[in-house]
Amino acid sequence: MKVTSGLIKIGIGEDSHRFSKSIKPLVLGGVIVSKKGGLEANSDGDVILHSLCNALSSAIGGDSISTWSEEMCLKQKIIDSKEYVKVIFKKVKDDKYNVSNVSISIEAKKPRFSLEQLNKIKMSLAKILKINVKQVGLTITSGEGLSEFGNGKGIKVLCAVLLIKNG
Repeated sequence: MKVTSGLIKIGIGEDSHRFSKSIKPLVLGGVIVSKKGGLEANSDGDVILHSLCNALSSAIGGDSISTWSEEMCLKQKIIDSKEYVKVIFKKVKDDKYNVSNVSISIEAKKPRFSLEQLNKIKMSLAKILKINVKQVGLTITSGEGLSEFGNGKGIKVLCAVLLIKNG
């Protein structure tokens, strides 16, 4: 298959937050994973969706989520990270790209995820991106305790996306 420049784009995004001392829900991938154990952030602290925003933006030559989400969060009081994904996903669609697949890698000692929770997160991401759940990969590591995340102080997420030009 001959690939012409611009038909395929790859984006990588990263985000991390430390656990909050206040009681707030832990939201990951648009799913409330637990009613407490949330992450420090002005928004809901959804590190999966924040890293996804960065990956999508990176793939189309855009900026970091913080360059435009602060306006939404602090001035418009929008804290649901799904709304941030909608903004960048519209730009991806306006550039006439579809998401081929997304790969998410979580580094955290806690929480311990059940397969049901992981499947809910994958289904949520597939719904947000309008793709099949089999196009969403999700892996987790504790990093053997070699980082602050592996020691239970927060959650770090890396995200990669593959975009394909329409038609």
